[in-house]
Amino acid sequence: MTDQATSIIAGSDSEQADVAAATAAAAEAFAAYRATSPEERAAFLEAVAAEIEADKDAIIPEAVRESSLPEARITGEVGRTTGQLRMFADVVRRGDHLGVRIDPAMPDRAPLPRADIRQRMVPLGPVAVFGASNFPLAFSTAGGDTASALAAGCPVVVKGHPAHPVTGTLVARAITRAVERSGLPAGTFSFVLGGIETGQELVADQRIAAVGFTGSRGGGLALVQAAAAREVPIPVYAEMSSINPVVVLPGALEGDVTALAEAYVASLVLGAGQFCTNPGLLFLPSGEAGDAFLRAAGAAVQRASGAPMLTPGIAEAYASGTASLRGTEGIRVIGEGTPGGDLAPAPVLYEAPAELLSLDDSTVTDEVFGASGVVVRFGDVTELLPRLEGLEGQLTATVHATDADADDAAALLPVLELKAGRILFNGWPTGVEVGHAMVHGGPFPATSDSRSTSVGSLAIERFQRPVAYQDVPAGLLPAAVRDDNPWGLRRRVDGILE
Repeated sequence: MTDQATSIIAGSDSEQADVAAATAAAAEAFAAYRATSPEERAAFLEAVAAEIEADKDAIIPEAVRESSLPEARITGEVGRTTGQLRMFADVVRRGDHLGVRIDPAMPDRAPLPRADIRQRMVPLGPVAVFGASNFPLAFSTAGGDTASALAAGCPVVVKGHPAHPVTGTLVARAITRAVERSGLPAGTFSFVLGGIETGQELVADQRIAAVGFTGSRGGGLALVQAAAAREVPIPVYAEMSSINPVVVLPGALEGDVTALAEAYVASLVLGAGQFCTNPGLLFLPSGEAGDAFLRAAGAAVQRASGAPMLTPGIAEAYASGTASLRGTEGIRVIGEGTPGGDLAPAPVLYEAPAELLSLDDSTVTDEVFGASGVVVRFGDVTELLPRLEGLEGQLTATVHATDADADDAAALLPVLELKAGRILFNGWPTGVEVGHAMVHGGPFPATSDSRSTSVGSLAIERFQRPVAYQDVPAGLLPAAVRDDNPWGLRRRVDGILE
């Protein structure tokens, strides 16, 4: 897999040379690729989806083998991956992401005339994408970061995740066929394998204009620092760490408490808890109804068994995190399941005193990636609010409530808006819909940049920037801002959306 004619460049003994070749090819491809019309780019994204589907019988068993995830889960990921590629194809065809604005000239305006000013979004340049361990397809080689960057008009260099190199290579082959089938430059897409040094080299390469990353806080911050240290700093859109707090208000405990507790545990242990939206911290009212919830949740966890984790390193980190909780004074085990094997540790649920939520003790608020949860009790919302205000930024925040809790819920919302990218009511955060309204992001350290999302059509905006054209001759204007509007775009003309 070192044939550069196919634009896939695999890691080798000369990883630095591989990275340089990939970024050079991406830089060379940028001018031609960004000049593609909406129809050409959309057709390419659809071709990528079709090529992945054509190879799914080879991709799925390798992804199952490398990740230990069940076949049904991987099959669903294929659909999610191809679905989001086709969603971005639709976005590109409509052209709304170009954000065209036109302020026509007003030569007779007093006291001063107005120039003709037109604006559109343009792609940043080659983008480095880092595959995620927990989603070998949907957040990896052809995942959301790759799809949104390609949709924006940016060539992509993917750093494959070492946990699933064969899966990544198979998907890269499919993308490369789509590049060739679409008549695009080979450097439109490249794929490299390697270790930490390869990733650092990729981000430091001056030809890379932006970075997409999903992974640990340590890994994300290392890339942010590398990008900031460059001669020309670049944005890093890193999704990193979240414990996704859940608040249960008193009204929610007036119904079937056992069913509610079992639903919580089902979310907690889903996929061995290896989701960035796993509900790691739950706030529960004091009192008999809360006690009943806790008993039911403990019993549900005891009935659960561990599932294989993605890598030995992730399993070791889970063991370390749960041991830290277990060894902290005041924290007690509410329920513990059974191990499913050496790399399938037992799910566990703890109760911790609210006092441990102080800013100088992060034991309760540190993310434990896996099926581990902590419950903290509270008396009323006035007691709860400062606990929420003291939390770090999160991907999600969930509230379980009824109409009887309306006043308390209204008090929570302004706080949760400042803490999370997505607020859910009466559901569970493990499950991220790919659509136009979704936000999969949040304040630091959930992400390195809270102004964007890595899931949904808004993700395309991460890899664009605005350019204004003032009094540019009509014959030189880009198609998107020309008077004849050859692409049929919706545009804001003199402030009015047409």
